Amino acid sequence: MRCFVAIDMTEEVKNELKKLQLQIRNNSGSSKISFTKDFHLTLKFLGELTPQKAEFVKKRLGSCKFRKFETALGDTGFFSSKGYIRVVWAGISPEEEALKLQREVDEALQGYFPKEKGFNAHLTLARVKYVSDKDRFLQLLKKLKAEKIRFAVNDFKLKRSTLTKEGPVYDDLAVYK
Repeated sequence: MRCFVAIDMTEEVKNELKKLQLQIRNNSGSSKISFTKDFHLTLKFLGELTPQKAEFVKKRLGSCKFRKFETALGDTGFFSSKGYIRVVWAGISPEEEALKLQREVDEALQGYFPKEKGFNAHLTLARVKYVSDKDRFLQLLKKLKAEKIRFAVNDFKLKRSTLTKEGPVYDDLAVYK
């Protein structure tokens, strides 16, 4: 099973992120873009796990020192590769507590999974396959602004991702409060 560790978003945050997606969809011309259907902040992608390894991971994650915290939606941006825009995202601010939690997850799984390098606390809005007018798309992204909605992070989760034709379906395997 394909697994990852994440923080789920509140409905208010999800609604704001959907508004941003609509702005991108309505103003991106004839580009090919796939939009995320559910929103979470991935702390660590684990890949394919056997049921036994998933049980082991559940126990290891229980050792994380988690304290609930508050943060807010932050700036938007994008990741690029070889000059091409690949992922459009929204950040959180402040991100220090999420970064601490990500390090806790890394430490709990140390020796079993590679450490994250250059972790960036972000929520994926869209994956870009092709942009018909790169300059226009960059102008759109510069104007894209998220409402700075504050939200509480009361837990984090070990999640399973099942890939389907309609997109990934997520299930919670464990919740850590």
